Amino acid sequence: MKLYHSPKAPNPDRVVFFLRAKGKLDAVELEEVSIMKQEHRTKEYREVSPFAQVPALVLDDGTKITESRAICTYFENVFPEPNLMGTDAKEKALIEMWDRRVELMFMVQFATWFRNAHEMMAPLEVPQSAEAAAKGEKNAKRMAERFNAHLADHEFLAADRFSIADITLFITCGFCRVMKWSPHKEHEHLGRWYEAMKAR
Repeated sequence: MKLYHSPKAPNPDRVVFFLRAKGKLDAVELEEVSIMKQEHRTKEYREVSPFAQVPALVLDDGTKITESRAICTYFENVFPEPNLMGTDAKEKALIEMWDRRVELMFMVQFATWFRNAHEMMAPLEVPQSAEAAAKGEKNAKRMAERFNAHLADHEFLAADRFSIADITLFITCGFCRVMKWSPHKEHEHLGRWYEAMKAR
């Protein structure tokens, strides 16, 4: 299998960290794609990922899978242990619920802020929108507060154990560095959780 990734970008990191948690990073051939050099928009790469998305997974039979959550779902089924997505209906629902909250209400909101406010993103986000940036910033910071409140009474984000939801939140908090923001340094419980995840 070949995994196309872009280091330090949140969705590619989500898959790499997921595989690392599985102890299976060596099961794939890694090929780096530079988003800043717009390598994801080349004709060659679009043959792998028609919507120019990173990461992308190419199976040995030629099947191509994009969307980081879908790639992680594939690996969860191929490498079932340790389980990171739930073992029964209740766990699966709770883990997916929190994972989607992180993805849609935090990662996407932060990405909207970053893409519309950072000068290095100007070539990729045409035109940038100050209004969209401000709204994304507000929503991301509000969600960080909500995660902090939740983690005041929970060791992990979902189902009382380590899961993909923790991975998604961890890489998103780390990605916030590009806007010189560290939500885990602003919020006590989020910070305690972040240090525990970092230690893993």
